Amino acid sequence: MRPTIIAAAPILALALASAAPAVAQTPPPAPTAVVAADPADTASPQAIVAALYGVISGDAGVPRDWDRFRSLFHPAARLIPTGTNPQGLGTLRALTPEEYVRLAGPSLVRDGFHEREIASRTEQYGAIVHVFSTYESLRTLSDPAPFARGINSIQLFHDGTRWWVLSVYWQSETPDLPLPTQYLPTED
Repeated sequence: MRPTIIAAAPILALALASAAPAVAQTPPPAPTAVVAADPADTASPQAIVAALYGVISGDAGVPRDWDRFRSLFHPAARLIPTGTNPQGLGTLRALTPEEYVRLAGPSLVRDGFHEREIASRTEQYGAIVHVFSTYESLRTLSDPAPFARGINSIQLFHDGTRWWVLSVYWQSETPDLPLPTQYLPTED
């Protein structure tokens, strides 16, 4: 995702985030329609996070399975990229999954985009789960280094039948805001 999920490309995240004032003046978008999910994708918090990363990832020219993407999200879900405006103030923009597909989808396919989790912390209380997922973004899996890294804050909900993504809220790493060591992979 040029933002990804999930996160990533700071340029698109900044562009999306800087549009936040306009969003505040418009009515909220209608909830996304529910698409049937593969039960394996929604069986556990780990499965739905893996499906989320998997569905947005692919080489240039490879179409993404946007119905699978949609199937992961609760009808009220949002994807929320953050950034900084030219004045140095933090910004964000809340997108429906459908808006994300429309805005980020073409660049993911055009440029190639692979996002993978390199570390995570999960906390659960009953039907709610929070995953702090550190990611890295590459254009191809053979790239020698990621072009972006950051943290996805993923909120999940279990309705008694399956897991749903309620929100993916992310911030990309910058030179002024490096990833803290506690959110990086540990060496065992």
